Amino acid sequence: MTGLSPAPIRVLLADDHAIVRAGIRQFLEHTHDIQVVAEADDGEAAQTLIRTHLPDVAVLDIQMPKATGIEVTRWVRANLPRIGVLILTAYDDDPYILAVLQAGANGYVLKTASPSDLIQAVRDVYAGKSALDAAIAQKLIAHISSQNGTPVAEALTDRELEVLSLAAKGYTNKAIGVQLGISDRTVQGHLAHIFDKMQAGSRTEAVMRAVSLGWISQNVGNITEE
Repeated sequence: MTGLSPAPIRVLLADDHAIVRAGIRQFLEHTHDIQVVAEADDGEAAQTLIRTHLPDVAVLDIQMPKATGIEVTRWVRANLPRIGVLILTAYDDDPYILAVLQAGANGYVLKTASPSDLIQAVRDVYAGKSALDAAIAQKLIAHISSQNGTPVAEALTDRELEVLSLAAKGYTNKAIGVQLGISDRTVQGHLAHIFDKMQAGSRTEAVMRAVSLGWISQNVGNITEE
């Protein structure tokens, strides 16, 4: 009498592109030990389906409508911490990587990865291991190595770094505009781009991330949220 096969790894997929979800589902379910139990096309739907199906692993894109993969990851960690979270995305910018890992994701894989690499990442996350794309691991090593120096801020322009540095010192939009010779509206535009690039919801969050990356001075003032 043969023993029963172990239950498959139950996976939820969340990505706002249906064709991407279909492709991922197809090769995941070609394996004997993975089953896709639900799909979501935005972050809010992902949260609802995660609560309903309680998957073993949630595979999330970063940029999704209604709630980002980072926000969903934070929600999972706060509400259903036993569920593994694997980020599958096209974004390899340092702010995204650090924000996702700080939010509590168990793995980070790029969409350029091979199907076999993604399948192994799902298995590793299910087993309680970390799963990092080789390119992401290299970036993290470079970031750690750069802590004694000044890493290059590729994600932000020089002007955006100037705006963020002044915001870190507690300058208002008007004061930043005066310092840089630009209008309040232009300052607001730069801050909006900064928040978007760094996946930050406030000046404080953006500044703290920039400080942790070594992009701006650690001498931070009382940041005004206007």
